[in-house]
Amino acid sequence: MLTENQLQEIREHLERSQNPIFFFDNDVDGLTSFLLLRRWLGRGKGIAIKSFPELQEHYAKRISELNGDYVFILDKPVVARAFFEETLKMNVPVVWIDHHDVTIDITENVSYYNNVPDNKPVSYICQKIAGRKEDEWLALLGCIGDSFIPEFSSNVEKQYPEYWRKVKTAFEGLYNTRFGEIIMMLNFGLKDKTSNVLKMIRLLLEAKSPNDIIEENSKTSSLRKRFLVIKKKYSKLLEKAMKNTSNKLIYFQYSGDLSLSADLANELYYNFPEKTIVVAYIKGTKTNLSLRGKTARKLTLKAIEGLDASGGGHEEATGARINSNDLPKFIEKIEGMIG
Repeated sequence: MLTENQLQEIREHLERSQNPIFFFDNDVDGLTSFLLLRRWLGRGKGIAIKSFPELQEHYAKRISELNGDYVFILDKPVVARAFFEETLKMNVPVVWIDHHDVTIDITENVSYYNNVPDNKPVSYICQKIAGRKEDEWLALLGCIGDSFIPEFSSNVEKQYPEYWRKVKTAFEGLYNTRFGEIIMMLNFGLKDKTSNVLKMIRLLLEAKSPNDIIEENSKTSSLRKRFLVIKKKYSKLLEKAMKNTSNKLIYFQYSGDLSLSADLANELYYNFPEKTIVVAYIKGTKTNLSLRGKTARKLTLKAIEGLDASGGGHEEATGARINSNDLPKFIEKIEGMIG
Protein backbone atom coordinates (compact mmCIF):
# COMPACT_ATOMS: atom_id res chain seq x y z
CA MET A 1 0.00 0.00 0.00
CA LEU A 2 1.14 3.58 -0.56
CA THR A 3 2.62 5.27 2.51
CA GLU A 4 0.78 8.06 4.32
CA ASN A 5 3.37 10.49 2.95
CA GLN A 6 2.55 9.40 -0.60
CA LEU A 7 -1.19 9.70 0.03
CA GLN A 8 -0.62 13.21 1.38
CA GLU A 9 1.45 14.13 -1.68
CA ILE A 10 -1.46 13.12 -3.90
CA ARG A 11 -3.88 15.18 -1.78
CA GLU A 12 -1.61 18.19 -2.21
CA HIS A 13 -1.54 17.69 -5.98
CA LEU A 14 -5.35 17.57 -5.99
CA GLU A 15 -5.66 20.69 -3.84
CA ARG A 16 -3.26 22.63 -6.11
CA SER A 17 -5.36 21.84 -9.17
CA GLN A 18 -8.05 24.32 -10.22
CA ASN A 19 -9.49 22.42 -13.17
CA PRO A 20 -8.15 18.85 -13.06
CA ILE A 21 -8.83 16.34 -15.84
CA PHE A 22 -9.22 12.75 -14.64
CA PHE A 23 -8.50 10.04 -17.21
CA PHE A 24 -9.72 6.71 -15.84
CA ASP A 25 -9.78 3.12 -17.06
CA ASN A 26 -13.07 2.06 -18.61
CA ASP A 27 -14.21 -0.24 -15.79
CA VAL A 28 -15.80 0.09 -12.36
CA ASP A 29 -12.47 0.30 -10.53
CA GLY A 30 -11.40 3.20 -12.75
CA LEU A 31 -14.81 4.87 -12.64
CA THR A 32 -15.18 4.77 -8.86
CA SER A 33 -11.57 5.92 -8.42
CA PHE A 34 -12.47 9.09 -10.31
CA LEU A 35 -15.75 9.51 -8.41
CA LEU A 36 -14.08 9.18 -5.00
CA LEU A 37 -11.51 11.88 -5.77
CA ARG A 38 -14.00 14.15 -7.55
CA ARG A 39 -16.55 13.94 -4.71
CA TRP A 40 -13.80 14.77 -2.19
CA LEU A 41 -12.27 17.61 -4.19
CA GLY A 42 -15.50 19.07 -5.56
CA ARG A 43 -14.12 19.96 -9.00
CA GLY A 44 -12.70 18.43 -12.16
CA LYS A 45 -13.87 16.54 -15.24
CA GLY A 46 -13.68 12.80 -15.88
CA ILE A 47 -12.91 11.01 -19.16
CA ALA A 48 -13.21 7.25 -19.56
CA ILE A 49 -10.30 5.81 -21.57
CA LYS A 50 -11.74 3.70 -24.39
CA SER A 51 -8.40 2.92 -26.06
CA PHE A 52 -6.86 -0.46 -25.29
CA PRO A 53 -4.42 -1.31 -23.83
CA GLU A 54 -2.88 2.16 -23.46
CA LEU A 55 -3.91 5.76 -22.92
CA GLN A 56 -3.12 7.04 -26.39
CA GLU A 57 -1.69 10.35 -27.54
CA HIS A 58 -4.92 11.70 -29.05
CA TYR A 59 -6.47 12.02 -25.58
CA ALA A 60 -4.06 14.88 -24.84
CA LYS A 61 -6.12 17.27 -26.95
CA ARG A 62 -8.96 16.94 -24.41
CA ILE A 63 -6.77 18.71 -21.84
CA SER A 64 -6.58 21.92 -23.89
CA GLU A 65 -10.21 21.60 -25.04
CA LEU A 66 -11.35 21.48 -21.39
CA ASN A 67 -8.76 24.04 -20.24
CA GLY A 68 -7.26 21.59 -17.76
CA ASP A 69 -4.41 22.63 -15.50
CA TYR A 70 -3.64 19.21 -13.99
CA VAL A 71 -3.99 15.60 -15.21
CA PHE A 72 -4.73 12.57 -13.06
CA ILE A 73 -4.49 9.10 -14.65
CA LEU A 74 -6.29 6.38 -12.71
CA ASP A 75 -6.02 2.59 -13.05
CA LYS A 76 -4.34 2.60 -16.48
CA PRO A 77 -1.30 0.31 -16.73
CA VAL A 78 0.08 1.65 -20.01
CA VAL A 79 0.33 5.24 -21.23
CA ALA A 80 1.84 6.27 -24.57
CA ARG A 81 4.99 8.32 -24.06
CA ALA A 82 3.68 10.66 -26.76
CA PHE A 83 0.77 11.52 -24.41
CA PHE A 84 3.25 12.58 -21.72
CA GLU A 85 5.27 14.58 -24.24
CA GLU A 86 2.13 16.51 -25.19
CA THR A 87 1.39 17.33 -21.54
CA LEU A 88 5.01 18.46 -21.16
CA LYS A 89 4.55 20.89 -24.07
CA MET A 90 1.42 22.23 -22.36
CA ASN A 91 3.31 22.56 -19.06
CA VAL A 92 0.59 20.52 -17.35
CA PRO A 93 1.64 18.31 -14.41
CA VAL A 94 0.51 14.67 -14.44
CA VAL A 95 -0.24 12.40 -11.47
CA TRP A 96 -0.48 8.72 -12.42
CA ILE A 97 -1.96 6.29 -9.86
CA ASP A 98 -1.89 2.59 -10.69
CA HIS A 99 -1.62 -0.92 -9.23
CA HIS A 100 -0.36 -3.03 -12.16
CA ASP A 101 3.10 -4.59 -12.33
CA VAL A 102 4.45 -2.93 -15.47
CA THR A 103 7.55 -1.22 -16.83
CA ILE A 104 6.86 2.48 -17.25
CA ASP A 105 8.22 5.21 -19.53
CA ILE A 106 7.48 8.72 -18.26
CA THR A 107 8.59 12.33 -18.69
CA GLU A 108 9.80 14.76 -16.03
CA ASN A 109 6.36 16.30 -15.40
CA VAL A 110 4.87 12.98 -14.19
CA SER A 111 4.46 11.94 -10.54
CA TYR A 112 3.95 8.16 -10.50
CA TYR A 113 2.37 6.20 -7.64
CA ASN A 114 2.02 2.41 -7.66
CA ASN A 115 1.30 0.04 -4.77
CA VAL A 116 2.93 -3.05 -6.36
CA PRO A 117 3.43 -5.70 -5.02
CA ASP A 118 0.40 -4.95 -2.85
CA ASN A 119 -1.85 -4.62 -5.94
CA LYS A 120 -4.93 -3.38 -4.07
CA PRO A 121 -7.30 -1.67 -6.56
CA VAL A 122 -6.92 2.01 -7.37
CA SER A 123 -10.40 2.60 -5.92
CA TYR A 124 -9.00 1.36 -2.58
CA ILE A 125 -6.08 3.81 -2.87
CA CYS A 126 -8.46 6.66 -3.75
CA GLN A 127 -10.67 5.87 -0.76
CA LYS A 128 -7.55 6.13 1.45
CA ILE A 129 -6.74 9.48 -0.18
CA ALA A 130 -10.24 10.91 0.22
CA GLY A 131 -11.16 9.19 3.49
CA ARG A 132 -14.89 9.94 3.28
CA LYS A 133 -16.72 7.28 5.31
CA GLU A 134 -19.95 8.16 3.53
CA ASP A 135 -18.33 6.99 0.28
CA GLU A 136 -17.18 3.57 1.50
CA TRP A 137 -20.06 1.90 -0.36
CA LEU A 138 -18.84 3.50 -3.59
CA ALA A 139 -15.26 2.38 -2.95
CA LEU A 140 -16.52 -1.14 -2.26
CA LEU A 141 -18.13 -1.25 -5.71
CA GLY A 142 -14.75 -0.52 -7.29
CA CYS A 143 -12.88 -2.99 -5.10
CA ILE A 144 -15.29 -5.88 -5.66
CA GLY A 145 -15.32 -5.08 -9.39
CA ASP A 146 -11.54 -5.61 -9.29
CA SER A 147 -11.71 -8.84 -7.22
CA PHE A 148 -10.73 -7.46 -3.81
CA ILE A 149 -12.60 -7.33 -0.50
CA PRO A 150 -11.46 -4.30 1.57
CA GLU A 151 -11.54 -4.17 5.35
CA PHE A 152 -14.30 -1.53 5.30
CA SER A 153 -16.74 -3.96 3.64
CA SER A 154 -18.03 -4.81 7.14
CA ASN A 155 -19.02 -1.16 7.61
CA VAL A 156 -20.94 -1.26 4.33
CA GLU A 157 -22.63 -4.51 5.38
CA LYS A 158 -23.94 -2.86 8.55
CA GLN A 159 -25.22 0.16 6.65
CA TYR A 160 -26.62 -1.63 3.58
CA PRO A 161 -27.37 -5.26 4.54
CA GLU A 162 -29.89 -5.57 1.70
CA TYR A 163 -27.10 -4.90 -0.81
CA TRP A 164 -24.03 -6.47 0.75
CA ARG A 165 -23.26 -9.42 3.01
CA LYS A 166 -20.12 -11.16 4.19
CA VAL A 167 -18.74 -13.37 1.41
CA LYS A 168 -15.75 -15.69 1.09
CA THR A 169 -14.51 -14.27 -2.23
CA ALA A 170 -14.95 -11.13 -4.27
CA PHE A 171 -16.37 -13.22 -7.11
CA GLU A 172 -19.10 -14.48 -4.77
CA GLY A 173 -19.90 -10.86 -3.98
CA LEU A 174 -19.94 -10.03 -7.68
CA TYR A 175 -22.41 -12.77 -8.64
CA ASN A 176 -24.42 -13.31 -5.46
CA THR A 177 -25.20 -9.85 -4.03
CA ARG A 178 -27.12 -6.79 -5.17
CA PHE A 179 -23.84 -4.90 -5.19
CA GLY A 180 -22.79 -7.27 -7.95
CA GLU A 181 -25.84 -6.24 -9.95
CA ILE A 182 -24.86 -2.57 -9.57
CA ILE A 183 -21.28 -3.32 -10.66
CA MET A 184 -22.52 -5.03 -13.81
CA MET A 185 -24.92 -2.15 -14.43
CA LEU A 186 -22.07 0.38 -14.24
CA ASN A 187 -19.74 -1.76 -16.38
CA PHE A 188 -22.39 -1.97 -19.07
CA GLY A 189 -23.21 1.74 -18.66
CA LEU A 190 -19.60 2.61 -19.52
CA LYS A 191 -20.14 0.93 -22.90
CA ASP A 192 -22.87 3.42 -23.84
CA LYS A 193 -22.52 6.54 -25.98
CA THR A 194 -20.64 9.48 -24.45
CA SER A 195 -23.72 11.54 -23.62
CA ASN A 196 -25.22 8.70 -21.57
CA VAL A 197 -21.88 7.98 -19.85
CA LEU A 198 -21.78 11.64 -18.78
CA LYS A 199 -25.36 11.36 -17.54
CA MET A 200 -24.39 8.28 -15.51
CA ILE A 201 -21.40 10.12 -14.03
CA ARG A 202 -23.66 13.01 -12.97
CA LEU A 203 -25.99 10.52 -11.30
CA LEU A 204 -23.09 8.90 -9.43
CA LEU A 205 -21.60 12.21 -8.31
CA GLU A 206 -24.91 13.07 -6.64
CA ALA A 207 -25.73 9.57 -5.30
CA LYS A 208 -25.93 9.32 -1.52
CA SER A 209 -26.41 5.54 -1.40
CA PRO A 210 -26.77 2.44 -3.62
CA ASN A 211 -30.53 3.11 -3.64
CA ASP A 212 -29.93 6.18 -5.81
CA ILE A 213 -28.43 3.98 -8.53
CA ILE A 214 -30.66 0.94 -8.54
CA GLU A 215 -34.10 2.48 -7.95
CA GLU A 216 -36.28 2.99 -11.03
CA ASN A 217 -36.88 6.68 -11.67
CA SER A 218 -36.31 9.34 -14.34
CA LYS A 219 -32.64 9.80 -13.34
CA THR A 220 -31.79 6.11 -13.66
CA SER A 221 -33.99 5.23 -16.66
CA SER A 222 -31.31 5.46 -19.37
CA LEU A 223 -28.81 3.48 -17.26
CA ARG A 224 -31.34 0.75 -16.52
CA LYS A 225 -32.47 0.61 -20.14
CA ARG A 226 -28.89 0.18 -21.34
CA PHE A 227 -28.25 -2.47 -18.69
CA LEU A 228 -31.22 -4.56 -19.77
CA VAL A 229 -30.28 -4.37 -23.46
CA ILE A 230 -26.66 -5.42 -22.88
CA LYS A 231 -27.58 -8.01 -20.23
CA LYS A 232 -29.71 -9.80 -22.81
CA LYS A 233 -26.81 -9.92 -25.29
CA TYR A 234 -24.38 -10.88 -22.55
CA SER A 235 -26.55 -13.77 -21.35
CA LYS A 236 -26.73 -15.24 -24.85
CA LEU A 237 -22.95 -15.05 -25.25
CA LEU A 238 -22.38 -16.60 -21.83
CA GLU A 239 -24.76 -19.44 -22.67
CA LYS A 240 -22.74 -20.18 -25.81
CA ALA A 241 -19.43 -19.99 -23.94
CA MET A 242 -20.67 -22.43 -21.27
CA LYS A 243 -21.23 -25.17 -23.87
CA ASN A 244 -17.51 -25.90 -24.23
CA THR A 245 -16.25 -26.43 -20.68
CA SER A 246 -14.95 -30.02 -20.71
CA ASN A 247 -11.26 -29.24 -21.31
CA LYS A 248 -8.58 -27.53 -19.21
CA LEU A 249 -8.92 -24.55 -21.50
CA ILE A 250 -12.25 -22.80 -22.01
CA TYR A 251 -11.88 -20.81 -25.22
CA PHE A 252 -14.64 -18.62 -26.62
CA GLN A 253 -14.49 -16.13 -29.46
CA TYR A 254 -17.10 -13.74 -30.80
CA SER A 255 -17.52 -10.52 -32.72
CA GLY A 256 -20.10 -7.75 -32.89
CA ASP A 257 -20.57 -4.19 -31.67
CA LEU A 258 -19.83 -4.75 -27.96
CA SER A 259 -16.64 -5.78 -26.19
CA LEU A 260 -17.75 -7.93 -23.25
CA SER A 261 -14.71 -10.19 -23.06
CA ALA A 262 -13.63 -9.17 -19.54
CA ASP A 263 -17.14 -9.63 -18.13
CA LEU A 264 -17.52 -13.04 -19.80
CA ALA A 265 -14.07 -14.18 -18.69
CA ASN A 266 -14.80 -13.20 -15.08
CA GLU A 267 -18.04 -15.17 -14.88
CA LEU A 268 -16.55 -18.20 -16.61
CA TYR A 269 -13.65 -18.15 -14.14
CA TYR A 270 -16.08 -17.86 -11.23
CA ASN A 271 -17.88 -20.99 -12.44
CA PHE A 272 -14.71 -22.89 -13.41
CA PRO A 273 -11.90 -21.68 -11.10
CA GLU A 274 -9.58 -24.61 -11.90
CA LYS A 275 -9.59 -23.95 -15.64
CA THR A 276 -7.83 -21.45 -17.89
CA ILE A 277 -10.23 -19.03 -19.55
CA VAL A 278 -9.58 -17.22 -22.84
CA VAL A 279 -12.26 -14.98 -24.35
CA ALA A 280 -11.50 -13.32 -27.69
CA TYR A 281 -13.42 -10.33 -29.05
CA ILE A 282 -12.63 -10.06 -32.75
CA LYS A 283 -13.12 -6.66 -34.35
CA GLY A 284 -11.72 -6.46 -37.87
CA THR A 285 -7.96 -6.82 -37.98
CA LYS A 286 -7.57 -6.60 -34.18
CA THR A 287 -8.59 -8.97 -31.39
CA ASN A 288 -8.96 -8.13 -27.72
CA LEU A 289 -8.35 -11.02 -25.34
CA SER A 290 -9.28 -11.53 -21.70
CA LEU A 291 -7.55 -14.35 -19.83
CA ARG A 292 -8.31 -15.76 -16.39
CA GLY A 293 -6.58 -18.54 -14.50
CA LYS A 294 -4.04 -19.33 -11.80
CA THR A 295 -1.14 -18.45 -14.15
CA ALA A 296 -2.94 -16.08 -16.55
CA ARG A 297 -0.23 -13.40 -16.51
CA LYS A 298 2.58 -15.86 -17.20
CA LEU A 299 0.60 -17.48 -20.02
CA THR A 300 -0.29 -14.12 -21.58
CA LEU A 301 3.23 -12.74 -21.62
CA LYS A 302 4.64 -15.98 -23.07
CA ALA A 303 1.90 -16.26 -25.71
CA ILE A 304 2.44 -12.74 -27.09
CA GLU A 305 6.20 -13.19 -27.44
CA GLY A 306 7.17 -12.78 -31.07
CA LEU A 307 3.80 -11.32 -32.03
CA ASP A 308 2.85 -7.75 -32.86
CA ALA A 309 0.91 -7.58 -29.60
CA SER A 310 0.63 -6.02 -26.17
CA GLY A 311 -0.72 -7.37 -22.93
CA GLY A 312 -0.41 -7.80 -19.19
CA GLY A 313 -2.29 -7.39 -15.95
CA HIS A 314 -2.58 -9.28 -12.69
CA GLU A 315 -1.47 -12.80 -11.84
CA GLU A 316 -4.90 -14.35 -12.46
CA ALA A 317 -6.52 -11.74 -14.73
CA THR A 318 -4.97 -10.23 -17.85
CA GLY A 319 -5.79 -8.65 -21.16
CA ALA A 320 -4.05 -8.59 -24.52
CA ARG A 321 -4.47 -7.08 -27.97
CA ILE A 322 -3.20 -8.92 -31.02
CA ASN A 323 -3.63 -8.98 -34.79
CA SER A 324 -6.61 -11.15 -35.65
CA ASN A 325 -4.59 -13.29 -38.05
CA ASP A 326 -2.30 -14.20 -35.11
CA LEU A 327 -5.19 -15.56 -33.03
CA PRO A 328 -4.71 -19.25 -34.03
CA LYS A 329 -1.01 -18.99 -33.17
CA PHE A 330 -1.82 -17.37 -29.82
CA ILE A 331 -4.30 -20.11 -28.87
CA GLU A 332 -1.89 -22.81 -30.01
CA LYS A 333 0.74 -21.40 -27.66
CA ILE A 334 -1.72 -21.32 -24.74
CA GLU A 335 -2.79 -24.91 -25.41
CA GLY A 336 0.85 -26.02 -25.54
CA MET A 337 1.66 -24.40 -22.21
CA ILE A 338 -1.32 -25.82 -20.28
CA GLY A 339 -1.02 -29.26 -21.91
